[in-house]
Amino acid sequence: MATIEPLRALRYDLARTGGLQPVVAPPYDVIDAAQREALAAQSPYNVVEIDLPVGQPDPYARAAELFDAWRAEGVVVRDEKPAIWPLEQDFTGPDGRARTRRGVLARVRIEEYGPGRIRPHERTHPGPREDRLRLTRATRANLSPIFALFSDPGNLTWSALEPSMREQPWAQTTDPDGTRNRLWRVEDPTAIERVARAASGAELLIADGHHRYETARVYAEEIGGEGPHRYVLMCLVTLEDPGLTVFPTHRLVRGLSPEQQEALAETIGRDFDVTPLESNDELPPPPSDAVELGYIDAHSKRPYRLVLKNQAIADRALPDRAAPYRRLDTAVLEALILKGPLQLTDDRIDHLDGLGYARDDAQALELVLAGDYDAAFFMAPTPVERVQEVAAAGESMPPKSTYFFPKVPTGLIFNSLVD
Repeated sequence: MATIEPLRALRYDLARTGGLQPVVAPPYDVIDAAQREALAAQSPYNVVEIDLPVGQPDPYARAAELFDAWRAEGVVVRDEKPAIWPLEQDFTGPDGRARTRRGVLARVRIEEYGPGRIRPHERTHPGPREDRLRLTRATRANLSPIFALFSDPGNLTWSALEPSMREQPWAQTTDPDGTRNRLWRVEDPTAIERVARAASGAELLIADGHHRYETARVYAEEIGGEGPHRYVLMCLVTLEDPGLTVFPTHRLVRGLSPEQQEALAETIGRDFDVTPLESNDELPPPPSDAVELGYIDAHSKRPYRLVLKNQAIADRALPDRAAPYRRLDTAVLEALILKGPLQLTDDRIDHLDGLGYARDDAQALELVLAGDYDAAFFMAPTPVERVQEVAAAGESMPPKSTYFFPKVPTGLIFNSLVD
């Protein structure tokens, strides 16, 4: 069972930074070069300087030097008392609907993956794992929380925290996408105990941050013995939270030879029912029990709906996979098309060689119509229940099968891995 504990957080001194707004950032893996430059320009203490470090010859040593300097200057301080940190996020999703999602930041004991403990749901890449491990070794801290889910049907977590959240939040920030983040610090031992008890019997499902969690496991074993390195910073959200939503990540392909384009057309005609769509707006398919994809290519520029003719086709293509995995549109696309006529290997997929991703419908369409990619496959959102089914079957979904929105900002608090 998961072990949830309060932590003596490392955190920014808001009086020194002018609040939290100038120093927080999105997670490292969604920041491009231009955005990194803009974030760094907001404040010399913006967390991007240590979470996505630059500099030669060793950016990780540079991150450690900065982090140590910030602590020496009193810009980053450590709390005397352990606390947990409720987070409330008001946001408008890619579908245009306004929602509120609530989570709580705490430290969680690192466990091996397994039933009743902690489960992943997506495959990871070796490059990001090595990057995060080198950063952890250098800074000896968790700089960014892992986003994980657990079931709390009795709403015990928020029953314990709501009295504390009637007070003014410790800090507030607004993301570039308009998401408003409000963060509280709760030191009350009774509330902390009630939250820990509500979550302690639950299995945790990692929603976002698989590379960071696997890094934490490796680092804990490297250090060995007991201590704070056996814990990792998480933002825990209940599966029953009305603001919990999953959006799709579309697939784009390029560099196709004439032979591959011909083989792609043959595969689509053989395995899918193909229906022309009246508008590009219909490309994103709705959630469905069937495997449905939207498709458009740079040559015809005409939108189509692809529906798998028979589940038996996917079953034959994925004979060694559990049934929930064989019903995933991302898994079926990977098996029948990406690794079939398009000849993408796991290594090419890991390194985005011939493959791209887009979380925005308009962006995916624009990239194809402009000729930057040869074709786009529009995916349906994966229901949280299906994510749970795949994880419970011991499977890991293809990379970027889910897009949990909004992201949890980096820089809210940090978790020290040393006493």
